[in-house]
Amino acid sequence: MLLQLIIFINLAQAALQQRDTCNDQEINNECLVVCDGEFFECTKNCENSECSRKCFEELDVCEKSCPCGADCPTGCVDCPEHPLCEDECEDAQLNNEEYQICVNEAIYELDICLKSCTPDIDCHNLCYASYSQQLFLCPCFGKETTTTTTDVSTVTTTTTDLTPIEPSDVFILVIPIYVDKSYLQSGDGSSQISAKINAPRNDYASEAAHALVNGKLHIFGGRYDDTKIARLDDCTLNELTVRLNEERDFGHAALSIENGKKALICFGKFQRHSQNLRPASVGCDSEQHQKAETLSTTGWIALPNHPKRISDHSLVGLENQSMLLIGGWDYGNGGGLQSGIWQLKDENWNQIGELFAAGSAIYIGRSIYYFGNVSNAIERLYFNEKEETSNRRRNWKTTKLFLFPCIVPYSF
Repeated sequence: MLLQLIIFINLAQAALQQRDTCNDQEINNECLVVCDGEFFECTKNCENSECSRKCFEELDVCEKSCPCGADCPTGCVDCPEHPLCEDECEDAQLNNEEYQICVNEAIYELDICLKSCTPDIDCHNLCYASYSQQLFLCPCFGKETTTTTTDVSTVTTTTTDLTPIEPSDVFILVIPIYVDKSYLQSGDGSSQISAKINAPRNDYASEAAHALVNGKLHIFGGRYDDTKIARLDDCTLNELTVRLNEERDFGHAALSIENGKKALICFGKFQRHSQNLRPASVGCDSEQHQKAETLSTTGWIALPNHPKRISDHSLVGLENQSMLLIGGWDYGNGGGLQSGIWQLKDENWNQIGELFAAGSAIYIGRSIYYFGNVSNAIERLYFNEKEETSNRRRNWKTTKLFLFPCIVPYSF
């Protein structure tokens, strides 16, 4: 009995050392989840111990075959033929469904753009320029992959081959719907650092609105517990005892007011006045109208209607009293994702630029950082001292794709 115990301890220590030396632990975790799922399916149909024994044997074989398992101790180097180790970019035009869909969408948009052009070469050139930009956002397309090692973790970022911009000391903390995927994004796009955020559960921030109150990030409502209020203290989301008065499961918005001392939380996806609020409100989902309003001390004041029946966009207020509407979904003309940048200034809406996708936006030091929604694009737009757009911009890709993440400036 003692000999068996010693053997078991030695095997356990060897397994731990093996996990420590394997560089594909994340792939191993994915593989173990698959093994567990197959084991569950196997055992739920068992009616005797012999059947259960076979299920356990199959589980053992499955786990050993995983990268970092007993049969592949150093990961994908030992078993490159494993499905989870295959190079997703090899023959992507034949084997990578995400790449195929992305390219087909770009071709479709190019076709629409060209057919809408008058006999004007500038229009056609713009169509092809937009097409090229869309292609560079497709998985595996013309990207240079670099690995950045930090004290926190080793991460891989993919960037397009653009003219370098000056380094930025700005970091943005990004908390997506799954908090274990949180990361710090450098302002110049050169690095992403994994950030460990503690929360009661992994989907704690899903669909939650967020705002800074007294210099700290607060999240409000969301899919999990639609009346919760939580505050980010250091690296932990702590739930407060105070609760929201109304249920805010999704589609609501939060805004810092009174010089950051309070937060204003408004609306929701299917309320009668469902409107996407930032410093002002434009359009909505369920009502599908073009109405724009701004909030004053006496209530809501009407603004000029937006040219489109827009929703699911981002709004950014500028110091020059104008407002930008970015991305979103157009519920008119058959509907569709929008990439336009619109400015409301002097009672007029004007389109001043184009982006790649809807998402979350933040304004820091004359730059807007825009985190894509249905794509994993990140874009940085530059503004001059008069808060007018310039031709300078930078776009890159993150390996992470999440809907409307919570984003906040971060300093070490």
